[in-house]
Amino acid sequence: MPVLQTSHINKYFKDPVLVKVLDNVNLTVNRGEFVSVTGKSGCGKSTLLYILSTMDTDYEGDLHIDGELMRGKTEAELAQVRNEKIGFVFQFHYLLNEFTVLKNVMLPGLKLQRFSAQEVEHRAMERLKQLGIDQLALKAANQLSGGEKQRVAIARALINDPLIIMGDEPTGNLDKRNSDVVFDIFRQLSEELKQTLLIVTHDQAFARNTHRIIHMQDGRIESETL
Repeated sequence: MPVLQTSHINKYFKDPVLVKVLDNVNLTVNRGEFVSVTGKSGCGKSTLLYILSTMDTDYEGDLHIDGELMRGKTEAELAQVRNEKIGFVFQFHYLLNEFTVLKNVMLPGLKLQRFSAQEVEHRAMERLKQLGIDQLALKAANQLSGGEKQRVAIARALINDPLIIMGDEPTGNLDKRNSDVVFDIFRQLSEELKQTLLIVTHDQAFARNTHRIIHMQDGRIESETL
């Protein structure tokens, strides 16, 4: 069964007249796939990601996540889907500076309340270890380099064992070396843990190394390359 599937997604902005920003987007992402979404700025890829992540509900068409239709769900139900099934990695890491690395990674796990605080802490340390940054656990988030912060953001995205990780330009703020580190982490997650990844990126080298490239133009999926 697909992890994520859309059917005839249309999206309009009032700017001040009505502008169609997504046009009949049909998309399927299967379990364990590592998919990149590319296209020029303004082509609709970030807009699509916000719909796929259930953060934007003002669209036409259907979105299924894990076989479940998102239309008609309350905001509280959608928040539960996001917290349980989706891990997010953005261009800016959105870490809370006043908290340690460990606490930042724990936050979505504490919010979900599936495990005790002690178990969440154990799981957070496991994720940090997996990404090779467990030695940073007790550091304040604002003491880290940009590359370290992004690795912490990935650990945080993994804490609830999400069905899919979605990224919006996760390497957009990083130099080449740190971009390569982040890509290698994603590839390892995909190959070894069969983690599903959907990443919006401008980085053509990044996209070329994913399983499938979805190229968007003027709000439409123009091509798909394996």
